[in-house]
Amino acid sequence: MQLYNTLTRRKETFKPIHDREVGMYACGPTVYYSAHIGNLRAYVAEDTLKRALVHEGYKVKHVINITDVGHLVSDADIGEDKIRVATQREHKSAEEVASFYTNLFVKDIKLLNVEMPDVMPNASKHITDILALIKKLDEKGYLYKVPGPKGGMYFDTSKFKGYGALAKTDEKDFEETHTAGFRVERPEGVKNPSDFAVWRFVGEDVKDLAWDSEWGRGFPGWHIECSAMGMKYLGQHFDIHCGGIDHIPIHHPNEIAQSEAATGEKFVNYWIHVEFVKVDGQKMSKSLKNIYTIQDLVDKGYSPLGYRYLALGTHYRKPFNFTFESLKRAENNLSGIYVFLQKMVEREHEGAAESDKEAMKKIESERKAFFEAVRNDLDTPRALMHMQAVMSSASHEKNYGDVGKDEANLILEAFREFDGVLGLDFGKFTRKLHTSEEVKRLIDEREKAREAGDFEKSDRIRDTLKNGHGVILEDTKQGIRFYYACLPER
Repeated sequence: MQLYNTLTRRKETFKPIHDREVGMYACGPTVYYSAHIGNLRAYVAEDTLKRALVHEGYKVKHVINITDVGHLVSDADIGEDKIRVATQREHKSAEEVASFYTNLFVKDIKLLNVEMPDVMPNASKHITDILALIKKLDEKGYLYKVPGPKGGMYFDTSKFKGYGALAKTDEKDFEETHTAGFRVERPEGVKNPSDFAVWRFVGEDVKDLAWDSEWGRGFPGWHIECSAMGMKYLGQHFDIHCGGIDHIPIHHPNEIAQSEAATGEKFVNYWIHVEFVKVDGQKMSKSLKNIYTIQDLVDKGYSPLGYRYLALGTHYRKPFNFTFESLKRAENNLSGIYVFLQKMVEREHEGAAESDKEAMKKIESERKAFFEAVRNDLDTPRALMHMQAVMSSASHEKNYGDVGKDEANLILEAFREFDGVLGLDFGKFTRKLHTSEEVKRLIDEREKAREAGDFEKSDRIRDTLKNGHGVILEDTKQGIRFYYACLPER
């Protein structure tokens, strides 16, 4: 498998540290607000990578952290803690805020068929691990103290050779990246614009989100949390670290610096970054009122898996432009695939004994090409193209009536395998679906209305089945056929 490594700026053949085992860390949400579709695109891409690795035979240990303390309003250590801001906004405790938005995040990723990680650690539950890492850095001479209630223990980036290599910035760029608000908001005594806090001091009167330490009462910096939790669960040196491209300038270079300074060895082999999402060609912003959550999409009548399918249509390293028109097209395409698979289930049982051998060769060829695309740095747009070619291999004449049993079986097997990587619920449509008594009743009622010549009622019931139950009816010479455009339980 080839993966694009941000650290080297090139595609590399993936080679795990341990044979057939992969350690994979993803920067999780700061649980002070609902995750939006831009945030969630990263988790869809990372989930697809994990699924692809599993398909290749690797055992993946996946960690997504929960940041419930230490992430300031600016990534460059400026402003207030985001959780503390949320407590003031919502008049709740830090624990209540973090718990509420963590549960919301878990609900969102489940709606998107993102598999739950093996470990989802909270930063606030790992203060002991964080303090141990800070102590190690202090003993090695990488830290200095900035006194005062707004001070803390800072990492001296000038002492770490090669600091910022991941960001690939020169000195001038680095100054511009790190000095925004530096002179105004950072405490006096911080040596370099790129230096960052691993522990931030608070007054003795602060009770929430604060802990005692040998350096003074305070709370951890955002960057040190990921290093401590990543190394706790995956070891000092692990395979893959994922995140959004917004982590390239500051957060991930800081993780590398403090981790490698503490251990003296390489921190991570492959750095994978996911591009931003725009809405109607514009950056998401509160002023434009174009920030959408998954729940917003659901409330507007769209399927979360429609969004996943749409996101997979753009390579993870390219900007993804979201529009509701494209979401509707994606949802319609996905429903069409679900209906197609149900028709293949019918052909698997009712199809001809003889199958088209050329069509079966085409299916196998496109199936192979699908996974070649996936192995090429998760080229999901090309993979989807080969998936569509598998569908095109089946004849459309007579409602797929000439598709043989073996051909249908091969198509269904291919889609089960595709689904292992794409996570679009194809597998659930490759077997006969359960039909509720209510749907059966409505279909019978519509048939009686048609026989009685009451076509207005018949059309009304058809609309109810489609809009209320996701059931699409087809009137054929063999009788009524019905298919689900979405899973019955969704």
